Amino acid sequence: MSTSNPDAYSSVDPRRWLALGVIAVAQLMVVLDASIVNIALPSAQRSLHISDANRQWVITAYALAFGGLLLLGGRIADFIGRKRAFVIGLLGFGAASAIGGIAQNQAELFAARGLQGAFAALMAPAALSLVTITFTEPRERARAFAVYGGISGGGAALGLILGGVLTEYASWRWTLLVNTPIAIATAIAGLLVVRESRAEGTPRYDIPGVITSTLGLVALVYGFTKANESGWSATSTLVLLGAAVLLLIAFVVIEAHTAEPLLPPRVFTERNRAGAFVVSLLIGLALFGMFLFLVYYLQGTLHYSAVKSGLAFLPFSGGIVVAAAMASGLLPRIGPRPLMAGGTAAAALGMAWFTQIEVGSSFVAHVLPAEIVMSLGMGFAFVALSSTALIGVEPRDAGVASALVNTTQQVGGSLGTALLNTIAASATAGYLRSRGAGGADSVAAGAVHGYTVAFTWSLGALVLAVVLSLVLVTKQRRAPVTAEPASGSRETSFEHAEELGAIR
Repeated sequence: MSTSNPDAYSSVDPRRWLALGVIAVAQLMVVLDASIVNIALPSAQRSLHISDANRQWVITAYALAFGGLLLLGGRIADFIGRKRAFVIGLLGFGAASAIGGIAQNQAELFAARGLQGAFAALMAPAALSLVTITFTEPRERARAFAVYGGISGGGAALGLILGGVLTEYASWRWTLLVNTPIAIATAIAGLLVVRESRAEGTPRYDIPGVITSTLGLVALVYGFTKANESGWSATSTLVLLGAAVLLLIAFVVIEAHTAEPLLPPRVFTERNRAGAFVVSLLIGLALFGMFLFLVYYLQGTLHYSAVKSGLAFLPFSGGIVVAAAMASGLLPRIGPRPLMAGGTAAAALGMAWFTQIEVGSSFVAHVLPAEIVMSLGMGFAFVALSSTALIGVEPRDAGVASALVNTTQQVGGSLGTALLNTIAASATAGYLRSRGAGGADSVAAGAVHGYTVAFTWSLGALVLAVVLSLVLVTKQRRAPVTAEPASGSRETSFEHAEELGAIR
């Protein structure tokens, strides 16, 4: 595998802190986007007349594109130049945000969200690599990654508030449109203050692997959506699910036989890493679904405004940040297994609390305690996942291994959102059919019943994650591995990768 040009950064960059500011703004924009759109989703659904079956595409289109293309985006950034990839990613993200902001129907919005995810998959690994190669002195690099990590952790909370304010006092469209001027200004600043670097050697891209994996995941998500609309036994559902299976099998075969695989099978041969990736997938499934249904519960059932629902999620963001900081100190002493299993168990307890909500439940007595318990558990688990993903990994695979924690969470989230949305909608429809046509009270009760059924399935995913953490993860201390960023350069330390994973 090629490495970066050693002469490109032989001298200290005098504008390195300005460059960090530019990169941090780009990272903030990516983090903001997810939480802003979550809060705006009910308003967007009403505005564009999106069905309950299709509403999940606002989330899954982004997550699928981002998670599915992240590894390829890092490899492209290595070879075309990280600065160039960063700027292209920014401009593309801004353009896609503008398309989404002016979308006149659901198809345009879904396509724009997919484009956002694709350009984010190019921008994010390029940004991480640029931080790595811009700061070569260990103490400065640690400070730079602390800033980068703080932006990622605090950005989600800021997005919840900003999303609520924009949705309530302007329009849900501005939750997307706000990205465009910021992206353009950041791209211009990046051109002025960020240094270029690229990998040496002949670029090789696993295009067949990208095509089969992405189409397979899209077919799987679309199959879940069709199951909601037409039933699990419908021909369209079976054809899509069958195509998904065949495409994903083809992806596995391709990865096993290509010279430069997008996802080297050897990364999964170590049981601790394999366990971490599966647990990450299950956590993503549960977490994304929880956010979707809790937003609708707060705004649709408790009749919270967009601003109030955004503020209601702040304890969740705070809990993750606090627990991740605590876990970073505990990890060297007790190892990843107790943190992963214990944190996931706490998250499961919080999810079990969510399964008990009713139409008349109060935020303070039912939602807030569940948020706090679940978020603290997630914070501990995220740190352990990032650590375990790099145990015993070969240097050439360190970048892929560290990126896979984020990739599996995004893919798990996209699949989980689609599946849980189908389950919730079916449960609501069944509830209403069993009680006959009713008024607003029956509709509200049916909706909450669907949410709790989805929470129950999410709880099952987290319980399975706890079991797998105990069974598969055996290492009790960290391995001294040098990790590379998702894009493939090898300068990021193991501890830095751990910090980044802690706040995702």
